[in-house]
Amino acid sequence: MTSPASQDLVSRLLGFALELAEAAGQHTLRYFGHRVDSAAKTDGSPVTIADREAEELLRQRIGARFPDHGIMGEEFGETRPGASVRWILDPIDATRSFMRGVPMYGVLIGVEVEGVATVGVCHFPPLSETVAAGLGLGCTWNGRPCQVSEVRRLEDALVLTTDPLMLATVGKDPGWPELQSRAGMVRTWGDCYGHALVATGRAEVMVDPIMNVWDCAPFLPIITEAGGRFTDRDGEATIHGGSAVSTNGPLHDQVLSLLRG
Repeated sequence: MTSPASQDLVSRLLGFALELAEAAGQHTLRYFGHRVDSAAKTDGSPVTIADREAEELLRQRIGARFPDHGIMGEEFGETRPGASVRWILDPIDATRSFMRGVPMYGVLIGVEVEGVATVGVCHFPPLSETVAAGLGLGCTWNGRPCQVSEVRRLEDALVLTTDPLMLATVGKDPGWPELQSRAGMVRTWGDCYGHALVATGRAEVMVDPIMNVWDCAPFLPIITEAGGRFTDRDGEATIHGGSAVSTNGPLHDQVLSLLRG
């Protein structure tokens, strides 16, 4: 995957995305660990004041720096559709975890340039942990280069998902029980944290049967630049496929084959 953007532009977008994620993350921490009221969105998922305020902060700063760029966010939709550069925002991924005081929620920022997922940042505020990448610039974990693991046998792999029941009932992945039985270890360190664990070599596989574009946006560049593979369940490298499978690479085709049953 190559980006139509120059390395200078990718570097500038990545640097600003890192600043944004840190600022939004600090804002979410004002609410983290306390009771936070929520409302149900049309899809039944919860949204809190922290989600909305963090996205407003991101939008304001992007608009001030790049007024001609488009923005798509989970909470407030899309502005300037058709712009050559589009920021894709999920101010709090894993809102339910956030509301319960679980620290594995993330601020997700992705940037498309001419339709290509070019920059990705995933920041975990309570953990002071950030995974980030720009196409052609590599992937970093807290500022240091990182890469996927070299595990080549599923029997030695750590496989993750957010909710195994969802795989069976909603995702309808008939081969999940077989994948689960074949894996060396299976855990539910889910949502965005699972994909970050793959990028940093701490896990080999993360399976998400249902994903919105703002859930996926950072992870195609992040996983790719870390040396792994990020696709939908059909094997297409896209952030628009409605599902996601992150792997260290060597296990990818086997995982997809097993999931199909």
